[in-house]
Amino acid sequence: MTDKNNCVLRASGLRKEYGAGDGLVRAVDDFSLEVAPGETVAVTGPSGCGKSTLLHLLGGLDRPSSGEIWLTGQRMDQMTERGLAGLRRESIGFVFQSFHLMEELTALENVELPALLAGSSARTARHRAENFLDRVGLGDRAGHLPSQLSGGQRQRVAVARALVNEPVVVLADEPTGNLDSEAMLDVLRLFDDLHEAGQTLVIVTHDQRIAATADVLVTMRDGKMVSQTRLSGDGQRRRLGELAGLGE
Repeated sequence: MTDKNNCVLRASGLRKEYGAGDGLVRAVDDFSLEVAPGETVAVTGPSGCGKSTLLHLLGGLDRPSSGEIWLTGQRMDQMTERGLAGLRRESIGFVFQSFHLMEELTALENVELPALLAGSSARTARHRAENFLDRVGLGDRAGHLPSQLSGGQRQRVAVARALVNEPVVVLADEPTGNLDSEAMLDVLRLFDDLHEAGQTLVIVTHDQRIAATADVLVTMRDGKMVSQTRLSGDGQRRRLGELAGLGE
């Protein structure tokens, strides 16, 4: 169990309910989780078990029916919409399966947008966006529109966008789900590098390779956590290169 005083992100007794009476559905049911700085947590489970709903709750994109969510000592579930929006901009990065890039903007403009929205000057936002595009290996694609990029490149742009405000935590929802095998390995390498650099990550995934590189593996079923396994510290956590035979 993670020390609560050392938590970046903590959820306690989370529930998300839809409907009422006989039609009541608990998409997330009494879920608790503690994430320490620099940890990667992988959340797995069958389709429809509540993984994406959980991620939306943790990121403040949706509000729980009950329970608590804390990010760096701030209780998110009790914040006003304005306060929550500010916290999302400054402290949370999102990566989605379908990329969610703005098609009319270049890769560079997509990445710098969150920095501009967070109040950075145009010059600072541009500089930061260039740095993070370089970091994901796409500095030479800065002027390309999303339609001119491959699926793997678009996902790497989405990762750079998630990182541009140097968030406390990055939340990723099936980040390799729409990619072919080669592109998937590129993105897996990138997440593995982010983990090694100390970025805190919570990743919803069906990919057992990305799950095996996590520090903590959580399995969900019917909205509940059915298991939580710590993979680091006992030789179980593996680098992606070891798992896939990719070399270093």
